[in-house]
Amino acid sequence: MLNKKVEKKLVEQIEKEGYSSSLYLAMASWAENNGLEGTAQWMYAQSDEERMHMLKIVKYVNERGGQAVISSFDRPPSEFKNVKNMFDQVFEHEQKVTASINDIVEVCLNEKDFTTHNWLQWFVNEQIEEEASVSAIIDKLNLLGDHNLYLFDRDIMGLRGQQPASME
Repeated sequence: MLNKKVEKKLVEQIEKEGYSSSLYLAMASWAENNGLEGTAQWMYAQSDEERMHMLKIVKYVNERGGQAVISSFDRPPSEFKNVKNMFDQVFEHEQKVTASINDIVEVCLNEKDFTTHNWLQWFVNEQIEEEASVSAIIDKLNLLGDHNLYLFDRDIMGLRGQQPASME
């Protein structure tokens, strides 16, 4: 049976993952409307991955005897200053998600829910990868400055890989 304090934190994380998916979808739409096809594809894939994270938590909560609650999500922004600014926002957002995952880990340890703690390690590792990936993109954008986005946009899928991370 899932500890109630842990369940509450996981349900909160479901909302955060859903918002993340919506945020990256909004970013994909903006990129697509601004002629940035590669960036749009990267963001679409990222949106799908965040939705998979949300579903992974939903299934875990329900399998452990809790009740996954799906709430509405805040509306994400629809306009972005430029590609660099957008990826800076992605990095800040991923840092918030990392902090949230770490908060759940802390609750698991305090509540001695070692099963959920062990299960959460996949998310801990995923966040390390997420932050490193976005940081590498920002490094490349810093090298480019405000110009030469054509090659960056063409090559961005290679920076992320073609497939979203698996749920296992």
